[in-house]
Amino acid sequence: MAETSVKDRVYAAAEQISAERNPTVSSVRQAAGVSSADATRYLKEWREEKAAAGTQIAATPQAVLEHAARLAGAVWAEAAKLADDRHAGIEAQWTRERQEKDHELAELVTDLDRTAAEKDTAISELTTQLQAATARTEAAEKNAAQALRAADAARAEATRLNIALSGAEARADTLQQALDALLQRVTPETQEPPTDGSTP
Repeated sequence: MAETSVKDRVYAAAEQISAERNPTVSSVRQAAGVSSADATRYLKEWREEKAAAGTQIAATPQAVLEHAARLAGAVWAEAAKLADDRHAGIEAQWTRERQEKDHELAELVTDLDRTAAEKDTAISELTTQLQAATARTEAAEKNAAQALRAADAARAEATRLNIALSGAEARADTLQQALDALLQRVTPETQEPPTDGSTP
């Protein structure tokens, strides 16, 4: 019985003090006139009961539940509508971007085909020009070889003619000398006429 009285005094003191401030062991002990051990024990129990009472949730009325359900349904419907609108917007944007990408890709393919055709044409033209240049080079080399052979033959002929000319000139000199000697033998020596006009 005494223990219950101590507990009641501690609870009453804690209730009274909590109206103004947070009750402590010291303030409850002084107000209830109990020992520190009793104040500590029952103040702890009082606080636990207060905390438990504060966490208890009263039963929700049916009308509140129905209103909450309607509100949740409306919120869900609005959220679903917003999600559908957002999805439709995203899908439209994706479709538009895909069309733009397809158009860009088609343009790139066209440019690539045109570039490839231009490259093939340029390669064909360069190949033709290279073949023509090669043919001209081969012809020039052939003509150069023929010209070199002709020059060699001309030099050889000139050398032969120079040798023949030298021989002909030597023979001509010899014949001239022989002719001069022959003329001296066949031509009689003439006497000079007397200077006084008498006959011999």
